[in-house]
Amino acid sequence: MELISLLLSVVIILFLANVFKNKKKYANFPPGPKPLPFIGNMHSINTHKPHGSFMEISKKYGTIFSIQLGMKKFVVLCGYDTVKDALINHAEEFAGRPVTAMGAKTSQGYGILFANGENWKVMRRFTLSTLRDYGMGKKGIEDKITEECECLMQKFRSYGGKPFDNQTIINTAVANIIVSILMDHRYDYDDPTILKLMKLMNENIRIVGGFMVRLYNSFPWVIGWLPGSHQRIFQNNIEMQNFIRDTFTRKEKELDINNQRNLIDAFLAKQKEGKPESTMYYHNKNLGFLVSNLFAAGMETTSTTLRWGLLLMMKYPDIQKKVQSEIENVIGSAQPQVEHRKEMPYTDAVIHEIQRFGDIVPGNLPHATTTDITFRGYFLPKGTTVIPLLHSVLKDKDYFEKPEEFYPEHFLDSEGKFKKNEAFVPFSLGKRSCAGENLAKMELFLFFTTLLQNFTFQAPPGAKLDLSPALGFTNAPLPYEMCAIPRT
Repeated sequence: MELISLLLSVVIILFLANVFKNKKKYANFPPGPKPLPFIGNMHSINTHKPHGSFMEISKKYGTIFSIQLGMKKFVVLCGYDTVKDALINHAEEFAGRPVTAMGAKTSQGYGILFANGENWKVMRRFTLSTLRDYGMGKKGIEDKITEECECLMQKFRSYGGKPFDNQTIINTAVANIIVSILMDHRYDYDDPTILKLMKLMNENIRIVGGFMVRLYNSFPWVIGWLPGSHQRIFQNNIEMQNFIRDTFTRKEKELDINNQRNLIDAFLAKQKEGKPESTMYYHNKNLGFLVSNLFAAGMETTSTTLRWGLLLMMKYPDIQKKVQSEIENVIGSAQPQVEHRKEMPYTDAVIHEIQRFGDIVPGNLPHATTTDITFRGYFLPKGTTVIPLLHSVLKDKDYFEKPEEFYPEHFLDSEGKFKKNEAFVPFSLGKRSCAGENLAKMELFLFFTTLLQNFTFQAPPGAKLDLSPALGFTNAPLPYEMCAIPRT
């Protein structure tokens, strides 16, 4: 009993010390709902759709407010104007990533997505330049996407118009594009290696948005010892890193510095330059996490957007017909090319609206302040975790006439010409915006137009099409089957 009393006393003293410390540290902090001891506001946040809870809280506290999960405070930014102000006008101050227990365990600050400081800057510069060399804006990658479109069409045709689930097929098709850039390779749609990689990645993306991960980040010293879905993330992460290590070990043996063919070649060549930067940043741990970051980012969001696109075309057949009509008028039976996009305002508007409506990463990846900053009258200490809520931007009623509806006219003017909308930021903004944005835009246009040029998509007889998103960190469609009817 004496030991229990002592432990309780220590916990109470630590709690009170934390309260008094926070009162000073968080003076003039953004307002928010009153937290409970130890759990904070966890009880009032929807575990499956936290962005929905944040939108409700913003109605009372405005476009910048605070919440507390466990013992840690967060700041949430809502609406395009506030998010843009932070990520563009104060880009450097909001360019950090928070250090979480899950991030420390699974990426250790390496790679690009969850890295900070100079390591992040070096990896981002390398990623952007290498993607330019082996991907974005190059005719070579357009040809690879075109070839993958042909493989995807053959797979769709093999079902003979009968219902099938497209998730694994589309995931693999899109994954093959980033894999071609990473290691100059392509997998068949039934290859067990790519199927296993995607299973690991999809499972982690689904779990990471769940309650157990939030608990682990708040109380790692307790939850870390308990069974649960967070343990699955750790195991999947080890398997993924082992595969990547085996792959680039093999690549290292085959490396020809004078004939670099992919991102891994380029990284290994940097490793062998013998400069201080080579040892400090171009080591195998950074390579392993960089490759897994790019594989996840390059596969998940684009394939999910395409799956939303096909579901929405089935839901709204009149819109599908208008897209097909424009394809016939501009492209005919020729192979779609990126240059066609500027002549296809309606198709371009539909693709933009698919991205906006799909709202693939509603909570964005969290940011952190890199220095003390007074933002919009509130003081945010260095290291404050900030959530620039993309959901609130893509559904901002000040910029989108019908934010809750699928409405391609959001991107069309009165004459039917394509109209840009500054609040369209599915790739986020600022220094942490998606490095593969241009590649993703190219993929979405080529895959989408090629598929609609060759097929009409219909729901199986009697099927009800549900536009509610599945549970997970990203907003993916619920599982569905479709019929791909060849167009004659």
